[in-house]
Amino acid sequence: MQAIELTRPSLDALTRVQHPDPREPGAGRILVRMKAASLNFLDLAVATGAYPGALYPNVPIADGAGDVIAVGPDVWQVAVGDRVAVHPKAYWIAGRSTAETAGAMRGVTLRGSLVEIAELDAASVVKLPGHLDWEEAATLPIAATTAWNGMVAGTVGPGSTVVLLGTGGVSVFALQLAKARGARVIITSSSEEKLDTARALGADETFNYRADPDWERFVIDRTNGVGADLVVETVGGDSIARSIAAVRQGGTIFTIGFLGGVDTRINLLSVIGKAVRIQGSNTGSVADLAAATAAIGSHRIAPQIERRFALDDLAEGYRLMERGGHFGKIAFTLDW
Repeated sequence: MQAIELTRPSLDALTRVQHPDPREPGAGRILVRMKAASLNFLDLAVATGAYPGALYPNVPIADGAGDVIAVGPDVWQVAVGDRVAVHPKAYWIAGRSTAETAGAMRGVTLRGSLVEIAELDAASVVKLPGHLDWEEAATLPIAATTAWNGMVAGTVGPGSTVVLLGTGGVSVFALQLAKARGARVIITSSSEEKLDTARALGADETFNYRADPDWERFVIDRTNGVGADLVVETVGGDSIARSIAAVRQGGTIFTIGFLGGVDTRINLLSVIGKAVRIQGSNTGSVADLAAATAAIGSHRIAPQIERRFALDDLAEGYRLMERGGHFGKIAFTLDW
C-alpha cells in the first residue's frame, strides 16, 4: 500500500513510499481506508523540526478520516462500512490524561494519516455525522475536540461571553460551538475580510488588532467592565497578560497555542485577585472527540475549510499553513 513519509524535519523530505499491506486485524483492531487528512500547527512544527520528541522517518499528519474496511474479533464499536474520524491520541480513550496516554500521538510518535490503509484500535475512532464530507470530517479530531473542551472548561452556556483570538481552525470551531450553546462571541483578526466571514458564521462582535492591538480594552468596554467568561488563548507569549486583563472575575483562560512564543510574564496578583483559571489543553480524549462530533452532528455544523489540496500538492498545503492567513482549516484529499 502507499504512504507518505517525512524522512527528516524538512518540507522537502515528504516522500511517497510503499508499505507492506496490513494483515487481517486482530482482536479489538480495525482497518480504515484513509480518505482525507487535515493540517494543524503541530504538523507544521513536526515537519520543520520545532516539535520536541517527534520521530523520523514517520507517516505525518495527526488528523484524518476514512471508512472501515475490516474488523477483528471482539470489535463492537464500529462495523465494516462505517465512516470514522481517527483520533490522534491513540491511547487516550477517556478520562484524565496521563503522560503515557497524552504523549503518544499519530503523526508525531506514531504513524499518522497519510497512509492508504491504517490499522487501528477500534476504540480510537469515532463515527461521523452523515452531513460531513471526507475533508470536513478530517478537520474534527484536534480542532473540534480542543474547541469543545474549551466550551466545557469555561462552562459556556446562554449568556456567556466568549473571546476568540484569530480565525484558525480551533477559533472557528469554537465560534460555531459557542453559538450552538447560546453564547455571545467576540472574535479578533488582522483581516476585515475574515471578520466579515466570522460575522456571517454568527460572531456578535469583531475586532481588528492590526488597527488597534489593545483588544482586551475592547472586551472590557463591550462587557460593561465585567470581562469575558472565557478567552480561548491561541497566541501565547505576551498575549497571556492581555487575556488575564480581558477575563472576568472567576473566568477561564483556555490556553492552547504558542504562535507568539512559549515564554510569558504575568502579574500573579491579577490572577489571584480575579481568581482566574488558566487551563492548558493537550487536545482531549476519544470520548471528548465523540462529544464534539455529536454536537456538530446535532447542529449540522459545517467545518470551515480554506483550501482542499491533492496529495501531489502536499508541500503547498504545509506552506499555506506556514504563511498563515487561512480561515479555518487546510485539508487534503487522499487521492492515492
